Amino acid sequence: MGQPCGTFTDGCPFAVFATARLTKKYTIRIMAYEQLKLDNQLCFRLYTASRLINQAYEPFLRPLGITYTQYLVMMVLWEQDEQPVNDIGKRLLLGVNTISPLIKRMEKLGLLSRREGETDKRQQIVFLTPKGKELRRKAADVPRCMADGFHSCNIDVGRLVAIAPVLDDLIGKMSERA
Repeated sequence: MGQPCGTFTDGCPFAVFATARLTKKYTIRIMAYEQLKLDNQLCFRLYTASRLINQAYEPFLRPLGITYTQYLVMMVLWEQDEQPVNDIGKRLLLGVNTISPLIKRMEKLGLLSRREGETDKRQQIVFLTPKGKELRRKAADVPRCMADGFHSCNIDVGRLVAIAPVLDDLIGKMSERA
């Protein structure tokens, strides 16, 4: 019988099986139905937490005129201006089909601009405009506002920070598979 999902191996915690013996000659493997319960899905917890955190950012980003994904692009450029489109996509783990239209929309907002690469004319270098640089000053309070929001919900920010290495490890290992 083939591997579940085409890639996970028997040793992977995402592939849990029960074994049923039909006869001495034939053994079938049946996925344990218990694993199909939503409450047993780590992926659902990660997805829901991500979605709720994105929603929590919205009231702080709306006055800045940007979305959460645009905020991520801006943070990459605030760290290091003048980067190739592909490098920004790699940093955010976004494909070219996602990052290119996103950058075009941000260019229309006047936050950034593009130019050809000096050595490779096919390469597009993205850089901040004065408006994009000014937005950094306006966005400086967003992390504090988010931390205050977590505190107001009785969420210990220290516990969130403590799971960052685990999430970094998960992201790193899963992105290697992609």
